[in-house]
Amino acid sequence: MKKIGILFGQERSFPNAFVERINSKQVKGITAEPVKIDKVVQGESSGYAVIIDRISQDVPFYRAYLKNAALCGTAVINNPFWWSADEKFFNNCLSTKIEVAVPKTVILPSKDLPTDTAELSFSNLSYPLDWEGIFSYVGFPAYMKPFAGGGWKNVYKLTDMNDFFEKHAETGQLVMLLQEEIVFEEYYRCYCIGGKHVRIMSYEPRNPHHLRYAADFKPSAEKLKMMTEIVLKINQYLGYDFNTVELALRDGVPYAIDFCNPAPDADIKSVGQENFDWVVETAANYAIEKALAQEDGKDNLTWGEYIKRSANGKPLY
Repeated sequence: MKKIGILFGQERSFPNAFVERINSKQVKGITAEPVKIDKVVQGESSGYAVIIDRISQDVPFYRAYLKNAALCGTAVINNPFWWSADEKFFNNCLSTKIEVAVPKTVILPSKDLPTDTAELSFSNLSYPLDWEGIFSYVGFPAYMKPFAGGGWKNVYKLTDMNDFFEKHAETGQLVMLLQEEIVFEEYYRCYCIGGKHVRIMSYEPRNPHHLRYAADFKPSAEKLKMMTEIVLKINQYLGYDFNTVELALRDGVPYAIDFCNPAPDADIKSVGQENFDWVVETAANYAIEKALAQEDGKDNLTWGEYIKRSANGKPLY
């Protein structure tokens, strides 16, 4: 019997529905359950063929557990080694090389010194930074947000240089991105599961959280095809099995705004019944597919084109 587990935190609707959907399919040799951990011993199997990870970004103990599980042959969704290494600024940098439009973006050192460092730790950093060059490149209005993490935490809209310095002073040890504002006509949040299944959802980020999927626009067939190709390319290069990509359309061009969401919101109250049903069904089918293909003692993780091409000395694009 191959077990599929889901590792989660406070959320309930998606994990419960995911487990129930897999078990309702009654696939021979496959069962699903919430992950159970009573001890973690180095080099010992987790007992799961597949684990869907929804919480390790917030719990370092879980991240270590998943890496050990992967080493022993578990297909972890998403790859915990890549997830540990990835962040939003790298995503933007990669996009500039694979011909995906992104807002003009720079990364900034934290306002406060990181713990256990001193001014001498930053001997290679110019002081002051080339603020004139940075502001000229990005322009105003602009957005500032952490280079890693999500949930719309610590996100600022900035009107000018003075506003920037005032808000940046509040960010403490956070490393921030400063990003061009994309004034969009339409905005979409796009699920991608298994690097091949895409659901494009109309989305209005300016609405209250519970109404963001209640947008009054839908993509044309041409836009749907164009956005699907972009979403697939991004996820195949990054190597995410489970991710969302946010696309803002300006003058008909989709700009990838936020596409490092390896534990994206899947709660029925926010995404709505129709989207929720798609996510549950697609994730369940993909997890079963991975479980059937999983082999003990082998690497069953997904590695993106960036890693594979770099390791084999091939051109990036």
